[in-house]
Amino acid sequence: MSCIAAVRDYVTRMAKDVSGMKVLVMDAETTGFVSMVYTQTQILQHEVFLIDAIEKARGDKMAHLKAIYFVRPTHENIERLQEEFKDPRYGEYHIFFSNIMRDSMLPKLAEADEHEVVQSVQEFYADFLAINADCVSLGMHSIAHMGSGMMAQPTFDRMQSGVVALLLALKKRPLIRYQGRSEMAMRVAESVLATINEEADLFAFRKTDVPPLLLLLDRRDDPVTPLLNQWTYQAMVHELLGISNNRVDLRDRPGVPKELEQVVLSMEQDPFFATNMYNNYGDLAEEVKAMMDNFQAKTKSSKTISSIADMQKFVEDYPEFKKMSGDVTKHVTLMGEINRLVDKMSLMECSQVEQELACTLDHTSAVSEVEALLQKPSIAIPNKLRLVLLYALRYERNGENRIANFKELLAVSGASPEQVQLVDIILQHYGAQQRAGDLYGDKSTLGLLKKTMKRQMQGVQNVYTQHSPLLAQTLEAVTKGTLSEASHPYLGPELPAAQKKRAPTEIFVFMIGGATYEEARYVGEMNAANPGVKIVLSSTTMHNGDTFMEELSKLSGEAPAGGAGGGGGSTWEMATGIAANIPDRKQVAALTSSVTSSVTKAVGKLQ
Repeated sequence: MSCIAAVRDYVTRMAKDVSGMKVLVMDAETTGFVSMVYTQTQILQHEVFLIDAIEKARGDKMAHLKAIYFVRPTHENIERLQEEFKDPRYGEYHIFFSNIMRDSMLPKLAEADEHEVVQSVQEFYADFLAINADCVSLGMHSIAHMGSGMMAQPTFDRMQSGVVALLLALKKRPLIRYQGRSEMAMRVAESVLATINEEADLFAFRKTDVPPLLLLLDRRDDPVTPLLNQWTYQAMVHELLGISNNRVDLRDRPGVPKELEQVVLSMEQDPFFATNMYNNYGDLAEEVKAMMDNFQAKTKSSKTISSIADMQKFVEDYPEFKKMSGDVTKHVTLMGEINRLVDKMSLMECSQVEQELACTLDHTSAVSEVEALLQKPSIAIPNKLRLVLLYALRYERNGENRIANFKELLAVSGASPEQVQLVDIILQHYGAQQRAGDLYGDKSTLGLLKKTMKRQMQGVQNVYTQHSPLLAQTLEAVTKGTLSEASHPYLGPELPAAQKKRAPTEIFVFMIGGATYEEARYVGEMNAANPGVKIVLSSTTMHNGDTFMEELSKLSGEAPAGGAGGGGGSTWEMATGIAANIPDRKQVAALTSSVTSSVTKAVGKLQ
């Protein structure tokens, strides 16, 4: 049940079902869907001689080519196809929509096809970005205006259709539960269920003893996770550099060569990344060094060519050798830039206080630590703002909180009025009144006891990774069959009590408001630790701290959406978190420096 494999299979079928020389035409969104799972070289191997965009102006006629159109079923794309059919550029057309078409769309296409060039129209449900095998995103930039009347409808429709496409792609008809008292989660759940019932033939999949579960959650229940700095590879890259459609933009970064200004991080195309994407900062440095040592050993062995057989072997191994050289250079470059930013932004110092704010109830220490960092010129404004946001969320109901004082310190430090206002916005839209779950594990004696025991077992060496997202608690409750029906009700006909007690083994989470790579890591680790359980995390977008604060800024002047408040969540804290083993910054710097130097020399010898 791999999301990447599902999209790859659709693309492969499109390319193979249409024989002969062809052109692949996509829109901006489907181009992203395909690029996540296929390289351009792989596409060309299926006799695709041209890749084009439906939004581009018309070009020359090429009647010798067959056209594959893979586009989203939007009104804009239907109009573009109608215009195209008036004067066809290609010999024949095969239309593949990435989701369910509206009833009115097919008659419009049929009427426009006066030249009878359309050979087939199909629905292939690849309507999402397959990031990891168990993590997908809809690539929605914002849902901040969900309460703004007509502006909200396209946003709502995209969420609903994205969830439906994922279920169809993976061939699942699930039971549905949603985060209680979240109006958005309830509305999306109702719309998905209505579509499943209306399209019963599409969802006529083989039934299992325990039905799959679709669980719709709301980001407002856990605003802490996207505010924390991260210390595992994939999450760190997104936090510090940004990942967009598996691509990392390194332009304008100091010392980055032109050929590495944009690099791809894909678990399908990069074995090193697939193996180390969840590794923490310190372990990652060691793995990069080990990869470099292995590369150097192969470089030395390639020099000892003393026979025709040696030459033949070198030629056979060269493509793999060249790819390894590229992978080494890429990961060393990324590691070096990450290390530079950790040093420049004093992230270890900031992150330690962030983790304490997220995991420890100690107001006196919190005030002292936050105040000290707010007064440090070396701490960047965005990181000072994170600290104040985390403090405000944790202590908003403490009668002695220093939120007002810290807002003043932010302003004195150089934060703009709009940045300072985010403190009030996050409390209005994500504060205790809006949350339903037990975010801090302190709503019950049992929760506090478990949290204390976990902290004692972890010890101080895990100071940077002690936080567990609320999603981890929720999923643990789901897999044990103990998730409260009061906090996460079922949708649809009443189920027998015995069926409700049976824990699902296939779980599809949809996070309205965006997920994080920290949550994706927990899902990946839970899947690896429990072979009999398969969890897929989907969301409107993948947040880092910057994008989450941008979303907050768009909520200025907006009334809070349907409230979540009340209800109790699971008190479980995930006990399988990774060991930190984060070395001293200088140790990482030394490792990275030596690796960078070595790879530069090795690559230089190849040229």
